[in-house]
Amino acid sequence: MNRVGFIASFLLAALALASSMLFVVDQRQFGVVYALGEIKSVITEPGLHFKLPPPFQNVNYIDKRLLTLDSTDVEPIYTSEKQRVVIDWYVRWRISQPTDFIRNAGVDERAGSNQLNRVVRNAFQEEINKYTLRDVLTLKREALMADVKREVTAKMQGDKPLGIEIVDVRITRVDYVEAITESVYRRMEAERKRVANELRSTGAAEGEKIRADADKQREVTISNAYRDAQIVKGEGDAEAAKTYAASFGRDAQFAQFYRSLDAYKASFGKKSDVMVLDPSSDFFKAMQSPNISPAAPRK
Repeated sequence: MNRVGFIASFLLAALALASSMLFVVDQRQFGVVYALGEIKSVITEPGLHFKLPPPFQNVNYIDKRLLTLDSTDVEPIYTSEKQRVVIDWYVRWRISQPTDFIRNAGVDERAGSNQLNRVVRNAFQEEINKYTLRDVLTLKREALMADVKREVTAKMQGDKPLGIEIVDVRITRVDYVEAITESVYRRMEAERKRVANELRSTGAAEGEKIRADADKQREVTISNAYRDAQIVKGEGDAEAAKTYAASFGRDAQFAQFYRSLDAYKASFGKKSDVMVLDPSSDFFKAMQSPNISPAAPRK
């Protein structure tokens, strides 16, 4: 029984020793092997690897993927014409030399990000001082980002290389500081209101001009129509007078009778009309004339 227990204990110890000597490196990581606090080797290929058991050798892992660093700085930067602007940027980077990275930044990617953030911020401050605000907002923006990338890369490969590869540097936003932005918005608002008022005034003037022209054309049209109507009416009256004259000239008694009928129509327009006349007046002479006989009935 003691022999079986001894064999089992030996196997367990051997298994524990073997597990402490084996480690797996993921394809997304670097494996860094330490021997008594010093870097012994850097494993770049994924798979199963061997090392000495602790405390003789230990292993740490560092991310080898493409990482993104976003700006968090809100301090204004001065352009060449002393305009205060705030920029947002991001950097795509990766750890290319794990040994240099560990020596100068440690095994934590966050420490490397903090150092890189300071370098990128200083590079932007230095480079934007060479450009105007118009340059930063136009096609020279690409040249600015290329200059920042070149400067940051040079700093990463300086006396104390950080072991970082800068893949890309991009500006996402360029804006005035808050106080200046508010002032710019107020000026823009005032300018838009001025333009709107000018357009309204111009529109009102054009509207008055159109209305005046329409009123003029209306008066001219009405005047021409009245003139033409009076001409037609005058011609009609002349033709009627001519016809009346020809008719009355043939029979004076008929003319007198016709005028009397017109007078009756004008005098007895309503049932409520009242007339006070002298019986000896000639007003009803046409009705009292014995020469007027009723018309003979038609056969």
